Formats: sequence, structure tokens, C-alpha cells
Amino acid sequence: MEYNFQAIAELYKNALLNDVLPFWEKYSLDWQQGGYFTCLDREGKIYDTDKFIWLQNRQVWTFSMLYNQLEKRENWLKIASNGANFLAQHGRDSDGNWYFALTREGKPLVEPYNIFSDCFAAMAFSKYALAGGEEWAKDVAMQAYNNVLRRKDNPKGKYNKTYPGTRPMKSLAVPMILANLTLEMEWLLPKETLENVLAETQGEVMTDFLDLERGLMYENVAPDGSHIDSFEGRLINPGHGIEAMWFIMDIAHRKNDTKIINQAVDVMLNILNFAWDSEYGGLYYFMDADGHPPQHLEWDQKLWWVHLESLVALAMGYRLTGREVCWEWYQKMHDYAWSHFADSEYGEWFGYLNRRGEVLLNLKGGKWKGCFHVPRALYLCWQQFEALK
Repeated sequence: MEYNFQAIAELYKNALLNDVLPFWEKYSLDWQQGGYFTCLDREGKIYDTDKFIWLQNRQVWTFSMLYNQLEKRENWLKIASNGANFLAQHGRDSDGNWYFALTREGKPLVEPYNIFSDCFAAMAFSKYALAGGEEWAKDVAMQAYNNVLRRKDNPKGKYNKTYPGTRPMKSLAVPMILANLTLEMEWLLPKETLENVLAETQGEVMTDFLDLERGLMYENVAPDGSHIDSFEGRLINPGHGIEAMWFIMDIAHRKNDTKIINQAVDVMLNILNFAWDSEYGGLYYFMDADGHPPQHLEWDQKLWWVHLESLVALAMGYRLTGREVCWEWYQKMHDYAWSHFADSEYGEWFGYLNRRGEVLLNLKGGKWKGCFHVPRALYLCWQQFEALK
């Protein structure tokens, strides 16, 4: 069957280059203090000037990645430099741990309470070092990466609120992000480190967090991979599970491991079937594996990143396997995402919808949404469909 992959590739290319990136280039840059404004309303007006380390680093990564992989635009490198220099000066405490939030001018606001700030710093400075050829940026990237490796078994450290020893758990977020981060840093890492971490994280995701019987990816498990009958132990985060599966596909594709690629596709499809809202469309944000009331009150919201990661995973799954069911699901997800999240009037994408698919918050950026998931997904989907033409 013939599909117009050229037209879909053009849709993603146009949205990235002529809609989403210009929005962030126009409204987010803080040329006075450095870094970026991420709290932007529907029209791009700034409503809060605090700077959140995840989003600052993610924007450095986005513009560095595009400079490296798409086109050597001086403006993109300048934008990345504006964030990288600000973060190198203000982003870490005296021990080299990355804060969670800063004031506009760079004073610490929130302590470095988990390792995800370090993860995104390593991603950002790795790609920035490649773009700008800055030796100091390599050092920042490696220091952050080593921080992640050192802290991965206790990611919150002294900031952990749970009582030690009563109900130990580990989270899918750590190995899945470490897998993707390690692949991102391939050019900087010793080959042995690269291969060992990729093998270890892939094994952990596909063994400990995957329930083979149900084909679902659990968000939290006991240290030995067994299930825990509690709110956290029954939690299914569909977006995380699906995003993890395209990370796994990416790793497996390096080794032409078709068995793991197909297993990842199977899991992705199981999650989609489990989490699709048959009444209103779209994917639920959080679910309970056993159908009990979820603890998160926002469980039934429809979020931008969940649907964008699904588009990436489905496009990649279809390209790598040619399985028709991936294409069928892709069309379904495409129709929902593009008709509900893309803002044809003011540009960029909405982030938060209610269960019915109505805009819940008309922001374009905030504490959690920045210049990352939308441009990354648009770029990756564009590349998948370019390869399918």
C-alpha cells in the first residue's frame, strides 16, 4: 500500500522550522541575564521569570542538536551559547550538583533534589561541546554524566522523603533516561562505558520494569523487579513507557537486534491499547495497573509530551518493522495530536488538555513545558518519514 510519506515529512519539517522554533526564538531569549524564559502564555508573553534547570538545559540541547544534525545556523549556536554560558556560571552547587530552579539572574531557588537536572545538563553540554568545539563544555558534560552514574541508585540522595528500608523501590525514569543520555553522549564516552551502560539499562528496562505477562511497563518496582501492591507500585505512566520503548528501539537498531526492536514495538502497542481513552480519544496521563482509583488527581488529563512521544515511537516502530498495526496506530495518534494540541492561531502546541480534549491551560511554556518535547518530536518524526519516502 502506498502512503504519502513525503507530505507527512514536509508537515513536520514546516512545523519545526516555520512555527515552533520561531516561537521560542522570538519570545524565550533572555539576552540581558542569559538563559531562557520558559513561562510563556499562549501569545508568547512572559508570565514568570524563574529559570528551571531541566528546561534551560533542554533548550541548550535542542538548538545544539539542530545545529549539529540539521544545519550550521549561527543563530542556533548563539542561542545555545546564551543558555550554556548562563548555566555553566549559575547552574551547580559547590559540589557540582545541578539545582532544580534559579531566579532570573541565576541565584539558586530550589536545591539539587534529584539527578534529572544532571541528566539534562550532560545531554545539553555534550551536544553544545560538539556544536561549539568548546573543551570546557566537554568537562561540564562529563562531570554531570559521572554525577548521574554515581547517584543513579539513590537519585534523590538526602532529599528523599521516603523512610529508608520499609518499602524500597526503583523508578523506570532512571534507567530509561540513562539509556537515552548515554546514546546522546556516544561521541564523548569511552567505548567500554558506552556499551556497558547501554546493555545494563536496556536489560533493566526490559526485565525489571516490563511485566511480561501483561506486556506493560510499570513505573516503580521493588529492587528485584517484583511488583508492590501500593499506589506507586501499581502506577502506569503511559507516556514514560512509550518513550522508553523508542529509546530501546534506538539502542537495538545500533546492533540490528530485530528481536528487541519487535519486543519494544509489542510493549508500545500494549500500552497504547491499555491507555487509549475509548470515549474521548487520546492517552491518559496516569493509570492504575489493576484499575483502582489512581492517586494522581490529574490522571485523566491529556498531555502534549505523551502524545508526541507516541508519534515518535509509532513512526520509528513502523520504519524499523513495517508492521501495519504501527501505521494504523500512527494515523489515529496523528489525527488526535495535530487536531488538539497544535495551535494554528498563535503557533507552537498547547500542553495540557482535560479528558474531553479541551484546552485546560493555554500556556505554551511553564515549569515543565519548554523548548524540548515539541521540537524534538517534530524533528524525529520528520527524519523517520524522510527515511520512509
